Amino acid sequence: MRKQFVVIGLGRFGTSVAKTLTALGHEVLALDKNEQAVQSVMQDVTQAVQADAREEDTLRGLGVRNLDVAIVAIGDDLEANILITLMLKEMGIPYVVAKAQSAQHGKVLEKIGADKIVYPEQDMGIRLANNLIRTNVMDFIELSLDYSIFEIIAPSKFVNQTLGKLNLRAVYKINVMAIKKSKEEIVIAPGASALVEEKDVLVIVCNKKALSKLPD
Repeated sequence: MRKQFVVIGLGRFGTSVAKTLTALGHEVLALDKNEQAVQSVMQDVTQAVQADAREEDTLRGLGVRNLDVAIVAIGDDLEANILITLMLKEMGIPYVVAKAQSAQHGKVLEKIGADKIVYPEQDMGIRLANNLIRTNVMDFIELSLDYSIFEIIAPSKFVNQTLGKLNLRAVYKINVMAIKKSKEEIVIAPGASALVEEKDVLVIVCNKKALSKLPD
């Protein structure tokens, strides 16, 4: 389903989000008060406008209140970040995502009604740490403080064995959600007879401590 987004703040994070959403087929209005930042995404989004998003009349004039999702990607001006998030919620936008610089900043955004709070720098640090510790971890999504979804390259010890024989839930306390055989072939909810092959990517859910016990 095609959605309409507004991305406010075109730093590295905001620019990446805006371009990716557009590439995925959605409509994106990109806003920044810096003309150079706006010019840099002009060809990559539906509409790019130089504007001060702290002005409520400006946002209303651009029809922002009629969009599905707003992403507040401003990181260098906490006051503007908080003010804009509050205005967007008061305007009735269904879903507002706000970038936070710290846990305290995140708590403020939560109290004023942000639907989702993201910590790009923190997430990147966690991802890097996991990749440095375990080189076979390709990506992860944190579900809670203890549990995450990980994409890992199948350890050599698992290759040419079935999930039933490996008995990963009992031995390592992990659940295999999917096996990526290639870009085109993904086995969802694989059964006990599913064979793990070389270069397969396993999508698993587990406690972070359990991940450390997996063989390389």
